[in-house]
Amino acid sequence: MNKEQRLKKRHNAEKRFRFYGLASILLAIFFVFFLLNAIFSKGSGAFLKTTIDVEVNFNVETLELSEKPTTEDLKNADYYDLAIDSILNVINVSGLDEEKSLINLFSPDYEYEIRRFLINNPNVLKQTVVLKLTSSDDFDQLHKGNYPRDLPEDRRRIDNFQLNIYDTLVEEDKVDKIFNSYLFTKGDSRNPELAGIGGALVGSFFTIVITLLLSFPIAIAASIYLEEFAPKNKITDFIEININNLAAVPSIVFGLLGLGILLGTFHLPRSTPLVAGITLALMTLPRIIIPCRASLKAVPPSIREGALAIGASKVQSVMHHVVPLAIPGTLSGTIIGLAQALGETAPLILIGMVAFVVDIPSIPTDPSASLPVQVYLWSEQAERGFVEKTSATIMVLLSFLITLNFIAVYLRQKFERKW
Repeated sequence: MNKEQRLKKRHNAEKRFRFYGLASILLAIFFVFFLLNAIFSKGSGAFLKTTIDVEVNFNVETLELSEKPTTEDLKNADYYDLAIDSILNVINVSGLDEEKSLINLFSPDYEYEIRRFLINNPNVLKQTVVLKLTSSDDFDQLHKGNYPRDLPEDRRRIDNFQLNIYDTLVEEDKVDKIFNSYLFTKGDSRNPELAGIGGALVGSFFTIVITLLLSFPIAIAASIYLEEFAPKNKITDFIEININNLAAVPSIVFGLLGLGILLGTFHLPRSTPLVAGITLALMTLPRIIIPCRASLKAVPPSIREGALAIGASKVQSVMHHVVPLAIPGTLSGTIIGLAQALGETAPLILIGMVAFVVDIPSIPTDPSASLPVQVYLWSEQAERGFVEKTSATIMVLLSFLITLNFIAVYLRQKFERKW
C-alpha cells in the first residue's frame, strides 16, 4: 500500500468517525424527543378538567339559614340536599337508578364545591347561579377522547344511559374544560379527578430546604478544611477516598441508613420531610464536597501567596480571597446535587414517604409525599386519570430539574473567572 492509499484510508476513517459521532448525537436527541412527546401527550390533559354547568339556587330555606347569616353559619350549613336537587335538575331523569347514574357523573366533591363558592361569594345568597362542577374521572376521560365509547356496555364503566346524558349535555353546551386548579392545590385522593400534587410540592420544598441547610455549610466547611488546612497524611487520604466512594454509593443505601438510625434509633416522625431532608443531606454531602474542592484547587496559588505577602493570615487569605473565587463552581455543584436529590425515590420509599397523605403539610414534621414518590404511587393505579396525573407530575418534576440545571450553568458562566 503506497503513501496516497494510506492517506486516503486515514481520511475515510476520520469521516466514518465523524459520521458515527453525529449519528449517535442524533439518535440520542431522537430518543429524548420521543420520551418527552410520550410524557407530554399523556400528561398535558391533566392540566385541564371537565366541568358540567349546574344551576344552583342558593335558597335560604333549603340551607336552613337566617336572612343574614354569618360566615360561620355558611360554613356549618348542610349543602347536601341543595347539591342533589341542583344536579337532578340538570337533565330530566326518572327513577332511583337514573338519578344515581346522573349523580355518578359528578365528582364526590360537588357538595364542597358549592359550599366553597357560597362562602367566598356570600352576596349570591337567594340567587340562582350557574356553577361549573367537576365531573367524575370517567366523564372527564370520555370528554377528552381517552375513553373508548364504542366498546360493549359490559366492558365500559359508563353505561349507555350515561352516554346519552353526556351527548345531551354536550348538545346543550353544558360541558366545558377549564384549568385544573386541583392539580396544584390538593393532596392525594382515591378519586383521580380530585387528586393533586399540592402535598407533594410542599413536601419536596421542605425536603430540599432541609437538605440545603444541612449539606451546604457542612460540605463547604469540610472542603475548606481538607483542601486548605488539613495535613497531608494517611488519615486525610483515607477520608478523601471515602468521600469519593460515598459519591458513588447507591441512594437506596442512604435510605437504609435513614431507616435504621433516624427512624429506628432516634425515633423521628415517619414519612416526614424532616427525615427525608436529613437522609438526602447525607447523600448530597460528597456530591457537594467534590466540586467545592475542585473549585478551591482551581484558584491560582498566586492569590494565596499575594494575600500572605501583604500580611494576611492563613485564615484571612482563604476566607477573603480563595473561597469567594471558588463560589461559582461550588454553587453550580450544589445546585446539581440538589437537583439529583429532588429526583430521588428509593431512599424516600424506605423511610416511609409512600403513605397515603391527603392533607398538605404545613411544617416539616407533618406527614407528606414528594414529587418522585407521587409518580411512583400513581403509576401503580389502574384508572386512566391517574396515568394522566402521573405524566403531568413527571412534567412538573422535569421542569424543576431543568430550571435548577439552567441556574447552575448561568451562575458558573456569570461569576466564573479565568486566569
